[in-house]
Amino acid sequence: MQLFTKILLLTFAFTLEACSEPAVKPTPSRKMIEYNTAGQTDSDHLYLEEVLGEKALDEVKKWNKRSLDRLESDPRFAEMEAEALEILNSKDKIPYVSYRGGEVHNFWQDATHVRGIWRKSTLESYLSDSQEWETVLDIDALAEAEDKNWVYKGNNNLAPDYELSIVRLSDGGKDAVVRREFNVKKKAFVEDGFIVPESKGSSDWLDKDHQVIGVDFGPGTMTDSGYPMIAKLWKRGTPLSEAIEIGRGEQTDVGYWSWVLELSDGRREIIVDRSVTFFESEIFWFPRDSDGKVGAGVKFPVPAKSQISGEFKGQILLSLNEDWRGFESGELVSFSIDDFMEDGEISAVASVYAPDEKSSIGSLGITKSKVLISTTTDVKGTAHAFDWDGKGWNSTQLDFPANGSVSIGSTNDKEDVAFISTESFLTPDTLWTFNTDTMTKAKAKSLPSWFDAGSMVSEQFFATSPDGTKIPYFVVRKKDQAMDGTAPTLLYGYGGFEVSLNPSYSATRGKLWIERGGVYVLANIRGGGEYGPKWHQSGLKTARQKIYDDFISVAEDLIAKKVTSPKHLGIEGGSNGGLLMGVMFTQRPDLFNAVVCSVPLLDMMRFHKLLAGASWVGEYGDPEIAAEAAFLRSISPYHNIDPDADYPEIFFLTSTKDDRVHPAHARKMAKRLEDQNHDFLYYENIDGGHSAAANLKETAKRLALQHTYLLQKLKDPE
Repeated sequence: MQLFTKILLLTFAFTLEACSEPAVKPTPSRKMIEYNTAGQTDSDHLYLEEVLGEKALDEVKKWNKRSLDRLESDPRFAEMEAEALEILNSKDKIPYVSYRGGEVHNFWQDATHVRGIWRKSTLESYLSDSQEWETVLDIDALAEAEDKNWVYKGNNNLAPDYELSIVRLSDGGKDAVVRREFNVKKKAFVEDGFIVPESKGSSDWLDKDHQVIGVDFGPGTMTDSGYPMIAKLWKRGTPLSEAIEIGRGEQTDVGYWSWVLELSDGRREIIVDRSVTFFESEIFWFPRDSDGKVGAGVKFPVPAKSQISGEFKGQILLSLNEDWRGFESGELVSFSIDDFMEDGEISAVASVYAPDEKSSIGSLGITKSKVLISTTTDVKGTAHAFDWDGKGWNSTQLDFPANGSVSIGSTNDKEDVAFISTESFLTPDTLWTFNTDTMTKAKAKSLPSWFDAGSMVSEQFFATSPDGTKIPYFVVRKKDQAMDGTAPTLLYGYGGFEVSLNPSYSATRGKLWIERGGVYVLANIRGGGEYGPKWHQSGLKTARQKIYDDFISVAEDLIAKKVTSPKHLGIEGGSNGGLLMGVMFTQRPDLFNAVVCSVPLLDMMRFHKLLAGASWVGEYGDPEIAAEAAFLRSISPYHNIDPDADYPEIFFLTSTKDDRVHPAHARKMAKRLEDQNHDFLYYENIDGGHSAAANLKETAKRLALQHTYLLQKLKDPE
């Protein structure tokens, strides 16, 4: 079960070993800056944590105006905004679908449907050249009728007829949503149905009259991280306040997540994942008697760093993030659900797929006949189909284009039709149907080419980090790009939470950046999942400097190869990648001339006190523990701005309604830079949530703003 939204991004080509000495000065010694200057203490900036505080918003409006006045007056801004909006609103986009009950369902946004529509069609119509769609729910019309800034956050439909649905609606893009029961056939919200006020959390169908739910039930029911601490069973026709408690976690947990696992034979079982930390869980099965009464939870005897990935032919699929019973971290294993339910024990465990040291598992989907898994080797993907014969697993590698990404899309364990996507930096997304009964594929849809990929090339290289680790990275550029150190180059990174950055086609990146002479670089640094859990875990907590050294090594390698030079090198990252940007800004300002820092974490001494920050202590460390606090203080961008340093101008992008990473991180960093007379740009969107854009118009504006900034700083620097 995916508990948190993870960030993903973006080839193909040959690989070369990087062996040149860096053509830049050595890393300067790092020091912790102690501030005692009036107006520069942490407490002076606490007012910026008041999300809608008048004083805080006055600062935001001032910074927004200054930045927009400059960037929007550049003629290139309007050009790129129009280009981005044309791409985002294009009717040639692939309508990605889910397949259920013989129908395909899709959420669609364009110039007419700014907020979007939930629509459906037949599979035959969808696969034809002349699709016919039937609108199920119009979010634009709903927002207008209810005078709300609704952002659609998906739905959860009850199998096997899929008539009843829980629709999730967000006010302005926040993670917290309103849940409302909807009848798909009648295309109307259910009067007096299951309705939950705005809250973070989860809900799932046990049957048509019962929901398993974990939300904000009132004081003392949410964890310190702002997620549910209690799971309940809610019966139709009763108020939420009368829902019966199933179980509860602890205040210090990340969350207590209840959901329903439907088995191959149709049984529906209540499962609770108690997330003790972001990466460690206790998983419980809650049995029910013949009257439907829920009994005490039975704990699965599985390791804390593992996740249930589904069930197939009576086998529970378990993803391992630590070694267990002779199986290695990163492996997918299985065991009998009936054996476990009989006595609470697991007698036999089988290996489904075991990646080698250069490989990792990507996406997974379960159909009626097979388990589909995408994998990568040196960050280039393929896919496999697996079947259980009653004693063990057999596999078949699927025939999809090489040297790019392969992703398992929508699957349904009651159908044999699966959707699989392929793409690379220079090859547009192609959506395939794959029949897991006949093991045949067919091209369903593909994106048009939005830029001249024939004039471009993508290559993979490896930089060497200070500890000798080889760090892969991709370079996408024009074939005739001069390698003389003058190319405007954008280096993207993330490096956290086991999120893999794989090759992907971005029409806006190709059109707005590479066609204008820019070079795009994707760094697969540690902290991600490109080489499995160990690649991620090697940079946790006080070992995190390895991640930053990896990114620095890629930057230095680009300079050594004369792809670019510090004057023409910019960097970009968001969320955890925004923290990466802040660290690069403070540790190696000599390497870069532009920094795009989006929805970032920057105050690492208070991150655990802001919104969902407490949930990330397992990734970053605990500011309340002395040794971990000392390290966090040494890297915290907000605390390491040097009044005397020569910094590049940084561009902060955030959102007032981001209820995951608090906008105060960007606000406080900007204010400290202002206190010390350092240059910066700042744009805070009032809506948009953690994506910093609530609709396609806002997305186009944000893309045009950041690319205008990059061209100003890197293509024609002063």
